[in-house]
Amino acid sequence: MKTVRSLAFLTLILAFTSPLDAQQGRPASPRGEASTQIGGSYQDGSYTGGSWIIVDYGRPITRGRDVFGSGSEYGAMITTGEVWRLGANQSTRFTTEADLMFGDQRLPAGEYTVFAALAENEWTLIFSNWGAKDGFREDNPDALWGSYGYTADRDVLRTTMSVTTSDVSSDQMVILFTDMTSDGGNFTVWWDDQMASAAFSLAR
Repeated sequence: MKTVRSLAFLTLILAFTSPLDAQQGRPASPRGEASTQIGGSYQDGSYTGGSWIIVDYGRPITRGRDVFGSGSEYGAMITTGEVWRLGANQSTRFTTEADLMFGDQRLPAGEYTVFAALAENEWTLIFSNWGAKDGFREDNPDALWGSYGYTADRDVLRTTMSVTTSDVSSDQMVILFTDMTSDGGNFTVWWDDQMASAAFSLAR
């Protein structure tokens, strides 16, 4: 009888704690993906000839914070060292199947880590050959967790991002491709009331 009561009590505890455990087990910054295709066209009702661009990133949530701040403190809360990882947790990864042009600079097809140096009216978008660690404690001298240990010697391309203040605030950070055509568009980051974009095109 004592065993039955113990089991009943344990079942009751589990019934009340499981939803809480499930909630606590959810990552504070879930992973996200932004993807598009460039260079293709529709022929006879099907899309052909396109190359994928894919971004894998962590999506932090505002949770009532003034994320970016202002003045000399702009971006200080989310910047590690001199750059931001453009997301949360694992370094943001940018993969392109085609060569792209950012202004007059060519980004060869491949996979890159992406960072940003933040200023109040202008960001610098950085594509780097640093690898991305799967965990903070991973022992890999050629990879980073977020932007910890970032150095500029592995930069592949740096370009300017225009920054605007949106009338609408995005609670969760989002990376998206805006104003896309078959020839190019904008790589855009939107979080809180800040929206930053860098134009790119398919290299010819």
